[in-house]
Amino acid sequence: MIHKYVKERLSWILFFIFLQLLIIIVAYLDAAIPMKPILYIVFLSLILFFFFLIIRYHKETKFYHCLEKWDNDLDISVLATADSPFETIVEDKLNEQTEVLKRDMAKNRLTMEQEKDDLLAWIHEVKTPLTAMSLMIDRMADSNIKAPLTYEWLRIHLLLDQQLHQKRIPFMENDLYIEATNLQGLIFKEIKTIQSWCIQKGIGFEVNLEISEVLTDAKWLSFIIRQLLTNAVKYSDSSDIVIRSDVEKGHVKLQVQDSGRGIEAKDLSRIFEKGFTSTTKHQDSAATGMGLYLAKKAAEALSIHMAVESKPGLGTSFTLTFPNRNEFVKITGM
Repeated sequence: MIHKYVKERLSWILFFIFLQLLIIIVAYLDAAIPMKPILYIVFLSLILFFFFLIIRYHKETKFYHCLEKWDNDLDISVLATADSPFETIVEDKLNEQTEVLKRDMAKNRLTMEQEKDDLLAWIHEVKTPLTAMSLMIDRMADSNIKAPLTYEWLRIHLLLDQQLHQKRIPFMENDLYIEATNLQGLIFKEIKTIQSWCIQKGIGFEVNLEISEVLTDAKWLSFIIRQLLTNAVKYSDSSDIVIRSDVEKGHVKLQVQDSGRGIEAKDLSRIFEKGFTSTTKHQDSAATGMGLYLAKKAAEALSIHMAVESKPGLGTSFTLTFPNRNEFVKITGM
């Protein structure tokens, strides 16, 4: 701040120094003016001016120090009171802009809440005919027609579910309930949901759970596993998906491994980005680029570390590392 203050007041400082030099030059040129008293006056003036700068520095930069440290949280009350007319102008303008931003933010938040509520209501309304469609498909006798209809119904169901959780993720901290969750029951439930799709593609499951219970939010963990399983089924054909759990260094690890087409090395660092699909099969219109992004966001909120390993043509492995009991303080705040 000292450097900035000197730079701001440099023209005044140079003008004062110029005046002192001018007095000395005049006294030097005019023999009638004694030099020693002039030098003494200039010396005193420089000392007084130096102390004057120090006093003014602390007084003039107090407001700007607060402004520099301001957290941009729209709370103007933390700023120091303006002491000069220019600072008052800045403070008034900041107050005006802050009030405008607060009004706009409140209006936008209300609009977003309304849009979210409308979309959630629409999703719940759509689920009713989807349930009816599922019942009608189950009663169909012709398997040649039933299988593709079941697959398309499942796609719609999963997309709606993804959209539903996408709207809930920004507020999921208010929806967390940490409890002992049975992994086996949860995984088998998700497998059953996509069973018809797996049968159609000739995909089986090998489940080997050394640890069958974890502390987490069951609903959001179901969503994460659902995204990993659907992703594995989508990019696999006629092969088994291996699901296993174990303990490593006090942390439970859950691994979902497929033998599908795999992920290119250049894409691995981007698969959790919003909207990213693939650079190798970019024309794949079935991919939305949202599943892994949402799974990653949900995992972060649960303090679950998600890692991925993949080799093109050899498959992909996703590993969820759960926090231990002590680390749940971060999630629950208790």
